[in-house]
Amino acid sequence: MSRNTHEHIDYEHDQFAELCPCRSLLDLLGNKWSTLTIGALDEGPQRFGELQHKLAGISPKVLTQTLRRLENSGFVDRTVFPEVPLHVEYSLTELGHSANVPLAHLRNWALDNITRVPGLNPAVTSP
Repeated sequence: MSRNTHEHIDYEHDQFAELCPCRSLLDLLGNKWSTLTIGALDEGPQRFGELQHKLAGISPKVLTQTLRRLENSGFVDRTVFPEVPLHVEYSLTELGHSANVPLAHLRNWALDNITRVPGLNPAVTSP
């Protein structure tokens, strides 16, 4: 267990405890689409269509849900430009950029180790 002081309030959390609030955060960031969306937005502000193109395989519904969850949690900013047609861009907040640091390590680890995981790569066979 660790003890952190934030704004003069002591919080004690055990990440393995059933009721630890960090579990919701881990659930949000551990989602593949959240992890990939944060990585894509680290390259700079993007429109919905650009993100959907970059995140091959994501449906518009899932991208919308992912962006809303990340925006509501403070990781993504949504900026509406009052133009005709309406122009909306998504970008990472400071919190989003800080989350991308460990998530980038995880994405890179996955790329570096995909061939070692049986069942995820056709070139790897189970014993």
